[in-house]
Amino acid sequence: MTNNFFKCLLAMVFLFFVGTVSAQVGGAGSVYDSSVLTKNGMKQQNRFWDGSYNFPAKPRNMWEIGASLGTFTVSGDVPVRFFTFPNFAVHVRKAFGYVFSMRLQYLNAQGQGLSQNASENFLKNDAWNINLPAGKRYFAPDALINATTTGVTVNTDNAGNRRQTNDVVYYNYKTKMQDLSLQGIVTLNNVRFHKQKSGFVVYAGGGVGISTYKTMVNALDANGNNYATLFRNVFNKQQAGGNYENRNDIRKELRAGMDKTYETPAENYSGRHAEFNDNTLKPTFTILAGVAFKLGKRINLAIEDRFTRVKSDLIDGQRWNENAWGDATLTRDWDSYNYLSIGVNVNLGGKSVEPLWWINPLDYAYDELRNHRFVKIPILNCLDGDGDGVCDHLDREPNTPAGCPVDTHGVTRDTDGDGVPDCKDKQLITPTECQPVNADGVGKCPDPECCKIPPVIIPPVVCPCDYPTLLYKGNVTALSNDNKAMLNNVAAKLKANPTCTITINGYPEASKASQANCQKRLEAIKIYLIEKAGISADRVMTNCDGIGAGDKNSVDIKCN
Repeated sequence: MTNNFFKCLLAMVFLFFVGTVSAQVGGAGSVYDSSVLTKNGMKQQNRFWDGSYNFPAKPRNMWEIGASLGTFTVSGDVPVRFFTFPNFAVHVRKAFGYVFSMRLQYLNAQGQGLSQNASENFLKNDAWNINLPAGKRYFAPDALINATTTGVTVNTDNAGNRRQTNDVVYYNYKTKMQDLSLQGIVTLNNVRFHKQKSGFVVYAGGGVGISTYKTMVNALDANGNNYATLFRNVFNKQQAGGNYENRNDIRKELRAGMDKTYETPAENYSGRHAEFNDNTLKPTFTILAGVAFKLGKRINLAIEDRFTRVKSDLIDGQRWNENAWGDATLTRDWDSYNYLSIGVNVNLGGKSVEPLWWINPLDYAYDELRNHRFVKIPILNCLDGDGDGVCDHLDREPNTPAGCPVDTHGVTRDTDGDGVPDCKDKQLITPTECQPVNADGVGKCPDPECCKIPPVIIPPVVCPCDYPTLLYKGNVTALSNDNKAMLNNVAAKLKANPTCTITINGYPEASKASQANCQKRLEAIKIYLIEKAGISADRVMTNCDGIGAGDKNSVDIKCN
């Protein structure tokens, strides 16, 4: 693996020197340099040069390739070792604008970890029993094999062997990780209003990818024996409050008694998930942030931190809690890893500007404001042939009639836009509807619409209002024959006047019983008019809000 890394680094150096030679072919990359434009870009650039389009074409920009070294740490269930080797990444990056770029990155890293806390409830972790030869396995409590009998937890090695005492283990791992991811990156500080360029850029981004990893555990020594005795001695000393000032002392004693072979496969998904070349294959999501320092047009130094989330809880080979005793439960979170790196990036490409994230897109705008490259100022003094007060080289109407006021472009004023200059217009403000106008600027307005067609006079509708008052006795709500006869008369008037409406008014007392009685009477009247007399429901309104405003046993019918 180390040899491959140095081969890759040598190739990067070679490509850098090739790129340096080709750099002499490229131009400065200003908006006036056509050598950095594509054929399609030249069409826009020509329009920009002839003044018919305000924006120059985007120049061809270099590719960035880079390599980095860094620390690789796994965030999981086993404490990590911070400095491992080799950990490196290589990438290729291309700008799609001055702010956004895409990067394809390959990461190759190795992570290690060793816990300072002993575990006794490890039976479900295959690395300490099933993945070891019989006779070399560690014994852990198992509550399941006796669940239907005595309910007593026994200690087993998952090979059919039992004993009275259990072992302890100190979780450890060594994982080899490879990742290929596609990332979108946003540059945060290259668009600057008060400085041409910056010697560094700050960037952030995110992406998705695929990771493959293989994790091994150091469970046996060089002679093929397990570490049960070592682990138990360290554990007993730890329990007795021995000579351990901190967790580093525990790890130091464990490392002194263990070799560095990592010979045993850690627990994995055993074919239940995708694999590649005997490695577990998992999708990943990455976020990153960094800062790059410019060392030259074609080289920069970058410091970056990358955090990657992997949908796996076995990067560190461990996913079991210490409870329930003899039947461990899964830990809660997926594992993730972090890659903190420092790297060198080089820019490759001839006839190209440097990557756009190093360029301030406001350069051209400020340059034009400062130098006026496209403003043509004549050498001669201001000549004014028509005497309108506007220099000829700025005058859009070179033959303005004498005495006619003009605007700042030397064009005769025409306030109403009728085509006749104000100096000759006898009707200075001619309404649009009165145009076109004659030679004197006078328009002919059409006759108003009101004068062409005589208005149609619609006589007002007079609704009858001589409606009767209905009388009731006691709390009776039913209609008497006299009331029905009067309602028939009301219906006849409504039918004769189809646009008229009425309101039936009752005058209850303040009690709820009286108000309810009023509502029943009005509803009975309205139903009679609708169902018996054939009057539309929307023409009959009722109102029982006149509490105390009249006789509670009378109902008035009024026109609206």
